Amino acid sequence: MDYDAIIIGGGACGLMCAVQAGLLGKRTLVLEKNDRAGAKILISGGGRCNFTNLYTAPENFITENPHFLHTALSRWTVDDTISFFENFGEIQGQEKTLGQLFPKSNKAKDVVAVFTKLMYDTGQDIWLQTEVKSVEKQEEGYLVSFVRQGNEQQLFCKNVVFASGGLPVAKLGASDFAIRSARQLGLSIVETAPALVPLTITGKDAPWYASLAGSSVFARVYNNRISFEENILFTHWGLSGPAILQISSYWRAGEMFTIDLLPKFRLNELIKNERTAGGKRTVGQLLNDYFTRKMVEALGKYLPIDRKIASLSKAGAKLIYDTIHEFRVKPAGDKGYDKAEVMRGGVSTDELNPRTLEAKKQPGLYFGGEAVDVTGWLGGYNFQWAWASGYLIAQNL
Repeated sequence: MDYDAIIIGGGACGLMCAVQAGLLGKRTLVLEKNDRAGAKILISGGGRCNFTNLYTAPENFITENPHFLHTALSRWTVDDTISFFENFGEIQGQEKTLGQLFPKSNKAKDVVAVFTKLMYDTGQDIWLQTEVKSVEKQEEGYLVSFVRQGNEQQLFCKNVVFASGGLPVAKLGASDFAIRSARQLGLSIVETAPALVPLTITGKDAPWYASLAGSSVFARVYNNRISFEENILFTHWGLSGPAILQISSYWRAGEMFTIDLLPKFRLNELIKNERTAGGKRTVGQLLNDYFTRKMVEALGKYLPIDRKIASLSKAGAKLIYDTIHEFRVKPAGDKGYDKAEVMRGGVSTDELNPRTLEAKKQPGLYFGGEAVDVTGWLGGYNFQWAWASGYLIAQNL
């Protein structure tokens, strides 16, 4: 069977690439390591699949070359994603928070079903439980070696698409195959690391964080690069929650960041108002208006929570302000690829044509999705990049 392209990886990018190629009358073969297509789609958003974000823009991505994204995100827009799922799967999107769009059914399997049906309708092939071992450059294309049903096989194809994702999550068959292959074929790689990942705290502060395990606080988390306002979650080993996952993509080992635990209010104003009313309440009673009792008790390690507000010194008031609004954190590390949503880094965008995602040095070789040095924020941005990159590649096969 002659194929227009062999697509390595049956995830978001690979499936979109296959069906878009099919809609153009092309034939593709998807080689997928797992026993089902779209494994990562199925677990995303707690099985609900946050399939795009209404506010997607190049600024919502981390990459060494932000200009690279303009073509892909303008050629396949959020409106295109919404229309695609409405037209081919009757999936209506509903916004939850911050532009995050989920299927109204709240079922990720409905998203995967759109692709499996279109693959069938357009005559695309997918071989499951097939592990690709190598891709070798030949004179007129590429020789793809793989293991299928215990048998080693090879196929030659003019075009090969790497849509095999990144290193998260190993139990879903994730690997660095695309990165290793790109390097072997002479392409440069931007250093990879876990992103959108919980952060760990060790040392003398660890018991304090552990004592708050399960507590969630709406906060502003920021460093000198970026700021996010969402919930943070204290855990037995450190910090998680949306705002922490977001900042983790901009955090580097050894760095600190700051948490404003009460971003909608100013403690100096609250203390001033209390003093105007007589200042009879304690610091703890004031904080109880805004935090759980558990949180206030924990803050007692740093603050004079039993002191009457009327008797607070200037230094005491400043200590409260600084602790609540400028809580400094120095993580020991992160929870690694198995707890990360995505991978940061990947095939350098300098190696790819931004209009086609074809490798400049290797005609017929394409890279899309997570394997590329494009990492989106939490909240559907990475799916939008996967759909857009899959679409772009399909147009140029």
